[in-house]
Amino acid sequence: MAKVRSVYACSACGYESPRWVGRCPSCGAWNTLEEAISAQETRAASAGGKIAANQRPGTGATAMLLADIPEDGALRLPTGISELDRVLGGGIVEGGLMLIGGDPGIGKSTLLLQVCAHLAEAGKRVLYISGEESARQIKLRANRLNVSVPNLYVLAENALDAVEEKIRALQPDVAVVDSIQTMYRPEMASAPGSVSQIREGTSLLLRLCKETGTSIFLVGHVTKEGAIAGPRMLEHMVDVVLYFEGDRQQDYRLLRAVKNRFGSVNELGVFRMTGQGMQVVPNPSEELLSHRAKGTSGSAVFCGLEGSRPLLCDVQALTSQTYYGTPRRTVSGADSGRVALLLAVLEKRAGRRTYNQDVYINVAGGLELSEPAADLALCAAVASSLQEEAIGPEVAVMGEVGLAGEVRNVPQCDRRVAECARLGFTTVIVPRANARTIRAPEGVRVVGVDTVAQALSVLF
Repeated sequence: MAKVRSVYACSACGYESPRWVGRCPSCGAWNTLEEAISAQETRAASAGGKIAANQRPGTGATAMLLADIPEDGALRLPTGISELDRVLGGGIVEGGLMLIGGDPGIGKSTLLLQVCAHLAEAGKRVLYISGEESARQIKLRANRLNVSVPNLYVLAENALDAVEEKIRALQPDVAVVDSIQTMYRPEMASAPGSVSQIREGTSLLLRLCKETGTSIFLVGHVTKEGAIAGPRMLEHMVDVVLYFEGDRQQDYRLLRAVKNRFGSVNELGVFRMTGQGMQVVPNPSEELLSHRAKGTSGSAVFCGLEGSRPLLCDVQALTSQTYYGTPRRTVSGADSGRVALLLAVLEKRAGRRTYNQDVYINVAGGLELSEPAADLALCAAVASSLQEEAIGPEVAVMGEVGLAGEVRNVPQCDRRVAECARLGFTTVIVPRANARTIRAPEGVRVVGVDTVAQALSVLF
């Protein structure tokens, strides 16, 4: 008989303690221990080594030599949505467990219902399991998305034992569980969404994936900090972790892979939220620059890399004389500490005074610039606003800036320049080290610079 006891589990790492403490002894997080009911079954194993009734046997697989394992590779199933296939590394891998998280209302359920519809149209057997909505609510969303396929199954269920039974009976190619925080195992006394329920539920679904070959998408809720709710080990257990980003007040949605056992973790998918669901943005660079204000000071075009995709964006800066003792620095889309460093370099190495200026930085389109290659574009935008002089509409800027004012080379500069040329830019300012090695496309002038001051003299 199960021995029921009360424990305190850390919501960040899953550590369990018999008593409450303010700081988790395992991960060091504060105020993350929550009371839970743990059902600890006693293992009365006999002398013959029999397995207890509540324990599952192993897979029974035998050890194999590495050289004897067939090299057939992972079988991928296209989702019918090109941007999602790009982020997944080419499609859904058979028997893979994928976790997708994002803010409420960002479009996770909408995207996955569209994926189910495309797969069902391709002749695959698909099961959509919802623990949050009824079957009628899912039908209403399907009607709004014009989804009408005969072999798409819908199940409104919270109990994981019943979900496992239905998956084994139906044997679908792909299943969606929306969401993992609403699922629970009836034999456990803790409430749905607790650390123990999420951990045990994910473990059950992982074993189900590997045994049946069914690929499963898990929808995960996120905390106010933006991380997926539940123990951190949840992300370690699954094969793929995807994050859906974007402002609900805007149309664009960004899908990033932060973990992918079957592909790159640096890919980015771009979508637009419409009344008919998620639509793929085939040319995001052109979309991001479509509303750019040409001929206005404080704007510079930068070509960044998101995985294997070059992406052009508009880096904006606005400076105005401050009326406070300490000038204001407001940054959106970039690291505020990095911007403060670049402003100091501009003042010390390039003679642009910002000590009496409020500086506002924005990356249009909701992008987040994390690579150092955007340094020179940020400096150019700030200098343009200070001088009230616009940068040419056909000029793109890229390069990393050091504390000495030097401009360092950037990786894969040839691909960035080729993307600039494709969108009609005729002048690209790059570090001198990159200018010596790349071959400029026809009609594009590549200008190499050594310092920030030299780059600004070329621009203005």
